[in-house]
Amino acid sequence: MSNKAVINTDKAPAAIGPYSQAIKAGNTVYLSGQIPLNPATMEIVSDDFEAQARQVFTNLQAVCEEAAGTLGDIVKLNLYLVDLDNFAIVNKVMEEFFSSPFPARAAVGVKALPKGSQVEAEAVMVIGD
Repeated sequence: MSNKAVINTDKAPAAIGPYSQAIKAGNTVYLSGQIPLNPATMEIVSDDFEAQARQVFTNLQAVCEEAAGTLGDIVKLNLYLVDLDNFAIVNKVMEEFFSSPFPARAAVGVKALPKGSQVEAEAVMVIGD
């Protein structure tokens, strides 16, 4: 018997490949990378970086909630940015969604992301006792 469960919600974009939105193993939830897709249209929300960052965190929040958690339960967050000059903007938007104590985090500059996105985020969340 496996203690692994698939987490899936229509409030976040459907997977665009052979992966799950999240996998729960015990009280740990591994959230797949979210890009700024509108879940209803599966299109990038805007060319504006700040709007994209906001949608990424909104999508992550929806998956957290489906797994009976919140963004505040995230212990590790990985950010991928096509342009590291947007670092200050992503920090500002992150403060709209997270409060202290903030999760451990990495921010990595990458050449490109799926569907022309400018930002992607993946996370690890711990829920329950």
